[in-house]
Amino acid sequence: MSAFRARLRIRTAVLLLSLAVILTGCAGAPDDAQTAKPLEPGRFSTLDAAGVDQIRQTKIARLDMSSGRLEKAAVGVAQASYGPEINTRNSGKISLTIVAPSGEIRGETDRIRFNTTDKREDFSEVTYFLTASSLDEFASLIRDGVERYGIDSVVAERWISSMERDPEDKSDYSVTSGTSTGLEVNYDLRYDGTKDIQVIIVHVWPLD
Repeated sequence: MSAFRARLRIRTAVLLLSLAVILTGCAGAPDDAQTAKPLEPGRFSTLDAAGVDQIRQTKIARLDMSSGRLEKAAVGVAQASYGPEINTRNSGKISLTIVAPSGEIRGETDRIRFNTTDKREDFSEVTYFLTASSLDEFASLIRDGVERYGIDSVVAERWISSMERDPEDKSDYSVTSGTSTGLEVNYDLRYDGTKDIQVIIVHVWPLD
């Protein structure tokens, strides 16, 4: 009887050890269904459910407006779609690239949205948000837009100078758009010197 009990204890111990190994393997295995693959070089993001999940997880979005438009069919959505709003404010910023007819439009943003109607085959506008934690950083973002996209430098510097004279002031101001990329890029400035975060709403439109 004692030999039988000994064999039973050994079998139980082996079974428990095997079960522990199996459970450990399961716990450590990645969940492929919930892990988005990185965007392959040269490829563009889609705006269907899978594409939006990929953008949110990888924090990379690359949109093709090299034709001057962002076509719905090219991003995997139906003509009736109004497009997603992609918000990652609680998980970090997205590295956004819009490939334009001439050059690229780039920004680090935690919010991207689209404008259209259910009758259009394209999106009439792409909007994203830039943020800064100081006036100096805010001015740097504006000057970057002047250099990259042809935004009116005289108007931009005049606005910056006015804010530097009174950094605690508040101003909602739309700087004259730039078109050097073959798209219209507009910086809508939302500045409030009493707040910690300042915002630029960037509007990107087709030229026609």
